[in-house]
Amino acid sequence: MKFITETDLRDLYKIQPFTDYDLQEGERLTPGARQFLLDRGVDLYDRNDPYADIGTGNSVVGNSTGTQKAETAKPLGDRKKRLFCAKFNVLKADFLIAAKDLLELDVCTSQQLTGLYRQFAKLSQVAEGKCDVPDLNCNACTGITGENFSCCIGACFEITEFHMQMPKGKEMLILAKLRSELEAFDVEAEELVSDAKLQQQLTAKLNQIINSISQMICAAMGGSECQRKA
Repeated sequence: MKFITETDLRDLYKIQPFTDYDLQEGERLTPGARQFLLDRGVDLYDRNDPYADIGTGNSVVGNSTGTQKAETAKPLGDRKKRLFCAKFNVLKADFLIAAKDLLELDVCTSQQLTGLYRQFAKLSQVAEGKCDVPDLNCNACTGITGENFSCCIGACFEITEFHMQMPKGKEMLILAKLRSELEAFDVEAEELVSDAKLQQQLTAKLNQIINSISQMICAAMGGSECQRKA
């Protein structure tokens, strides 16, 4: 049995992005590889079990006349959709407030956060049952890599009263507050997004944003040593 890893798929994707993947006989995906396909909405066909519904959003399933795409996730129900959009819009405003506050402190950091705001804004489509949002680029560091970039790995270090006294203490506090709000939204979204695959896709995209903010906090902290291992 040959196991296809996330690294294998990531290398193939870098060479040529693909929208479907044909798993050959005798091959199996590792959990990380399956999540990689899920995050990118890649259709998966498993020759070992051609009738299994194992797609990643637009699933490919076997049938007597060939293959067909399974139905995508349904839009959220009216009440859940209203609540999701309300909480989502609050976070969009919080993003912009944070970016404005940072503009007076560090223009580069403010611009970087504005880029993350644009990525977050694309996730509004989840209310309609979709999550066709490209991945963020992972600027790998010692603690955050391509392997865990889409995972919930927590803060690199705890923000305390000590950090507010540092030269970039205010930037760190602004970013830490926004990161916590995103983490809370992810938990709340679990109650609002009933489709498991859609919810997993949303969580992966949110984790990419959250982990990017963690790296911004580390950069504001200064130094070259990874704070996750400090």
